[in-house]
Amino acid sequence: MATESTTDFTLDTAAALAADEEGAIEGKSPWLLAWRRLRRNYVAIGFFFLFVAIVVLCLCAPLYANHVAHTGPNTGHLGETFTRNGKQVPVVSKGGFDASGQFHAGGIPIGPQLWHAGGRYVFGADDQGRDVAVRLLYGGLNSLLVGIGSAIICTLFAIIFALLAGYFGGKTDWVISRGFDLIWAFPVLLLAIALGTALSINGFHHFGINIQSGSLWIPILVISIVLIPYVGRPLRGQILSLREKEFIEAATAQGASSWRVMLSELLPNIASSILVFFTLIIATNILTEAGLSFLGAGVQPPNPSWGTMIADGQDRIATAPWLTIIPGIMIVLTVLSLNVFGDGLRDALDPRAKVRMDA
Repeated sequence: MATESTTDFTLDTAAALAADEEGAIEGKSPWLLAWRRLRRNYVAIGFFFLFVAIVVLCLCAPLYANHVAHTGPNTGHLGETFTRNGKQVPVVSKGGFDASGQFHAGGIPIGPQLWHAGGRYVFGADDQGRDVAVRLLYGGLNSLLVGIGSAIICTLFAIIFALLAGYFGGKTDWVISRGFDLIWAFPVLLLAIALGTALSINGFHHFGINIQSGSLWIPILVISIVLIPYVGRPLRGQILSLREKEFIEAATAQGASSWRVMLSELLPNIASSILVFFTLIIATNILTEAGLSFLGAGVQPPNPSWGTMIADGQDRIATAPWLTIIPGIMIVLTVLSLNVFGDGLRDALDPRAKVRMDA
């Protein structure tokens, strides 16, 4: 392929595709065009693989805990020692005077050992002697489970409400829109804290649903509820616009039922927006979970999450900064990778997007 490097081609034209493939002009589906745009966005693809790597590492938490660190995420090792360079080193210092008469403060956990401890305490220990690397991986599992699980529930209900409100209009639209406005009126984090705190005390035992306090279902459902309007309102606006199009009138004139129109005509036309929203809402939910867990209204101890690990280490930020820095870095990398990939996905799915093709 040889094209001028100073020329911009839109990959949604048949001529550009033919020039790019050096073949005959033929029709291409919008999804194929989007994939062609996305695969040229190396930054977005790179951050997507970064997110995949983080997910794979967290999924390997049991393997690392059982075969390398030989400890669990909630197993404390106060008073225990390990061998480093032939010497016995306490996991958490006891304090007092050493052989030279110098005084050392007690209760300070060991720092990152890399591979000097036989694979244990790679990121050090916390003030209870728990392996930070093991808790980091298990905490990532919980954070990702809450983030992805709440994103699925949130997006699913947002689609249902948006389809009903946008297609039927009238009283149905008024009721759903006022429900969106009611949730929208509260600051997200404050509403989530209020719901999470109330449910974390006694759980939820109504309508035949029994969720015990401390269950991961509590932050999943709380985050899902408070963020439904942030996905539902934009989708409702798109459906209101699509409802006036000719293909909807044609489907209705042919006798298609309301449900068939919504599922066969409207839903495929907002699928690209749903995909972008789903990617970005995962990042938002992970941040929300971290905030709730930090404040004690999300994942409950002793279950680890990146938010609870930051909360546990905030009192030792001066003497053991790795307790907060390491989970904070994981949150930043995960959210950044999702946001960058989501932006690239949005640009790829936009028919007006342009991609530069060099020789």
